[in-house]
Amino acid sequence: MSPLRRSPRPLLENQDNLLHCSTASLWEIAIKSGLRRADFAVSLPALRAALAQMDIEELPVLGKHTEQLLTLPPLHKDPFDRMLVAQSMAEPLVLLTNDSALARYWDGVRLV
Repeated sequence: MSPLRRSPRPLLENQDNLLHCSTASLWEIAIKSGLRRADFAVSLPALRAALAQMDIEELPVLGKHTEQLLTLPPLHKDPFDRMLVAQSMAEPLVLLTNDSALARYWDGVRLV
């Protein structure tokens, strides 16, 4: 994973911003944690507790998000990343990422 280009801290600390975490991201974390990869040490329960403490809402994957996937060109192969883009477009929500490939999908993607 590449280092962050800009700190997302001002966006995250701005009380006017409603923050969400996709259940697709939590699902991906659960899969990687279940594989017990040495390079991946994230406690899903601890992460969910921290998200709740920071008032970050979990965004479930909905049918409209899966339909939005059908409109995406094949610019990125990772299905979890594609779902994040689809969710951000369907809601609409700004997507914060350090993956520059996702920025090619639409202007709601912000590189941090």
